[in-house]
Amino acid sequence: MEDLPQEVLAKARVLVEALPWIARFHGKTFVVKFGGAAMKEAALREDFARDVALLRYVGIDVVVVHGGGPQIDAMLLKLGIMPRKVAGMRVTDEATMEVVEMVLAGRINQDLCSLVNTHGGRAVGLSGHDARFLRCRRVAGEGGEDLGLVGEPVRVDAAPLRALQQGGFIPIIAPIGVDDEGRSLNVNADHAAAAVAGALRAEKLVLLTDVQGVLEPDGTLVRQLDRARADAGIAAQRIGGGMIPKVRCCLDALEAGVGSAHIVDGRRPHTLLLEIFTDRGIGTQIRL
Repeated sequence: MEDLPQEVLAKARVLVEALPWIARFHGKTFVVKFGGAAMKEAALREDFARDVALLRYVGIDVVVVHGGGPQIDAMLLKLGIMPRKVAGMRVTDEATMEVVEMVLAGRINQDLCSLVNTHGGRAVGLSGHDARFLRCRRVAGEGGEDLGLVGEPVRVDAAPLRALQQGGFIPIIAPIGVDDEGRSLNVNADHAAAAVAGALRAEKLVLLTDVQGVLEPDGTLVRQLDRARADAGIAAQRIGGGMIPKVRCCLDALEAGVGSAHIVDGRRPHTLLLEIFTDRGIGTQIRL
């Protein structure tokens, strides 16, 4: 009998390893925050869209919340508006908010929906204005600075999202909230994704980032993290900078009923599948 090529056997092993996870997560909801380098590189965008379509094919309900900070900055500069940030949060006046809506709910959302649809998915683009499902309130900066039209989620109406899922659609959400007066608010995509995941009682929340995950001071990847270890790491400054709000978003989602949260490197091809369908994963998994 002729020996099979090693690459064929490797593919079979991948499928065998993935099968228990596919069976376990069939019919479950995953909320994925898509941002960073994965959004900027065409090949990574293609990989992500293909992975999302594949997850839906195997019976996993996927909801995507996307960012777009660099694209917003580029458009603001093109229009002669200087981007302003306070402690990493965008100061959003009315002119900036118009650009945020144009970039997030327009070009980025439409392009991502088109990519997923090209690979066989049935993506539908949304923002918080659709059925006013993402209700938010205005927030100030950490030092009380006026950030303008910047909000944080206070309530997510899951009914429109569930209706789309039941119809076989993949909701792709631009993180634009709406306040009680119907005004648009600029919302951090991590916060929006965590709020959506909590409202849907998702099995998983996955944040794609530009680092491997949570790292020790020596650069070693932390593969498992719970609240006690996370709080201790933040207090001891082993977890710092932009990773702090990401970890806290994950913990908030877990408190709201999400099964597990993952912070993974979106710069790697097919990172979503590698984290979900392999025994070890490639990022940091967070549980209560």
